[in-house]
Amino acid sequence: MNIESLFSIKGKVALITGGSRGIGEMIAAGFLANGAKVYISSRKKAACDATAKRLSEQYNAECISIPADCADVAGIDQLVAQLSKYEDHLDILVNNAGVSWGAPLEDYPEAGWDKVFDTNVKGVFFTTQRLLGLLEKNATAEDPSRVINIGSIDGIQTPVFSTHSYGPSKAAVHSLTRQMAATLVKRKIIVNAIAPGPFPTWMLSTGVGGGGDVDNTDWDAVARTNPRRRVGTPEDIAGLAIFLSSRAGAFTVGEVISCDGGSLVS
Repeated sequence: MNIESLFSIKGKVALITGGSRGIGEMIAAGFLANGAKVYISSRKKAACDATAKRLSEQYNAECISIPADCADVAGIDQLVAQLSKYEDHLDILVNNAGVSWGAPLEDYPEAGWDKVFDTNVKGVFFTTQRLLGLLEKNATAEDPSRVINIGSIDGIQTPVFSTHSYGPSKAAVHSLTRQMAATLVKRKIIVNAIAPGPFPTWMLSTGVGGGGDVDNTDWDAVARTNPRRRVGTPEDIAGLAIFLSSRAGAFTVGEVISCDGGSLVS
């Protein structure tokens, strides 16, 4: 019942999609700092390689880049094939890759709708499906494999921004989480979701007027709108992901856990 036995992920093998920046990078850093071997994936090879190199050096741990586009099955199959060259099993899958698209309702394009749903929903389903063999390989009743889907509080509440497909896509991720959890728990794979609120990411920066410049976005202004009077930190999101991946979270199944500083309840 000590901290080490309850929350350890040491020696676990994890894959984090969309891991080159934002929430994915924060979770990757938390996993690496606590002894996991981490693979990160993103569409942009240069960014993915650079993040993996930096995190490996920062935490003196193994972070390996596997660039891939998880918006289509061909890209997912490429990711799985590459991962299978390195590993014969996978302990933790974090389905974090996600996109958004903003436009007025009258002008919202089909391309924006399809891009968001292909990445945020189809990608989650088929990445998990294609990795079932690796997830089941070392899973036991005492130590199941874990899948963590990254949703959003915008999938629970009405979004502030004109991102008309984003909220519905994240609501679909939450629903898919519960459905997959009910099926995969019988196969020694536990599925849960995290619904983040405001974190200092490229995506949120574009929505609040920072233009994607995370370092120079006025996060204090965003913080003033949050009940906790701050935005989320790497410790907040990584800590929750570690809980869900550890012995402490082994009886938590099919949940959508908000990580938002009290936005939803307020």
